[in-house]
Amino acid sequence: MLKKFASIALLSAFATAAVADEASVKKAVESAYPKFKVEKVTKTPYAGLYEVFMGGQIIYTDEKMSFLIAEGRLVDPKTKKDLTGERLEELTKIDFSTLPLNQAIKVVKGNGSRKLVVFSDVDCPFCKRLERNELTNITDVTIYTFLYPIEQLHPDAANKSKLIWCAKDRVKAWEDWILRDQLASSAGSCDVPLEKVGELARKVGVTSTPTLIFADGKRMLGAQPYKEIERMLASASKK
Repeated sequence: MLKKFASIALLSAFATAAVADEASVKKAVESAYPKFKVEKVTKTPYAGLYEVFMGGQIIYTDEKMSFLIAEGRLVDPKTKKDLTGERLEELTKIDFSTLPLNQAIKVVKGNGSRKLVVFSDVDCPFCKRLERNELTNITDVTIYTFLYPIEQLHPDAANKSKLIWCAKDRVKAWEDWILRDQLASSAGSCDVPLEKVGELARKVGVTSTPTLIFADGKRMLGAQPYKEIERMLASASKK
């Protein structure tokens, strides 16, 4: 019985020490980088290595913060898995059900059974490439497109977005422009949710276009091949 209690006490001590170590690492990192908030510190299975999630990215350090691994990748040498990529994908997942889809252009293809969100800039060449070369090959999906003009790169994108959003047939106006470079002739004077979409993009960490978000909360950046998009759609529909 004494051995049992001793074992329990020892395990409790180890758990307390682990929590204390994570707390001290958090404090040390925040002290060194006061402008950043440390969201989470996790002790990894690798000797003396701590995972620190802050500023939308993962960095690694030891308990004394004598080194940092930033903007790098940690790979399991046995499985060749990109552990950093997997963790970042998990930590940046989005709750799809909370997205304000009424602020997006809704396009239904086929039976529309699968769901996909795209943040798109109307003047972004990669967005046009995504629509014309990749998404045209995919069916049985409902695509919700948030118009997200990045005015620093495309000064006229906001005005074009307003014309498309305020068109009598919004879906047709969007497809005419993104697929055929034919801009709607509407007045562009309706209530356009560009500011709300901008706030949403900042909230969920969207910084470039196109950004795709799948029903399982995972995201994809850029005009990726349609077969890769199809793979992600299939994976998301299983969950």
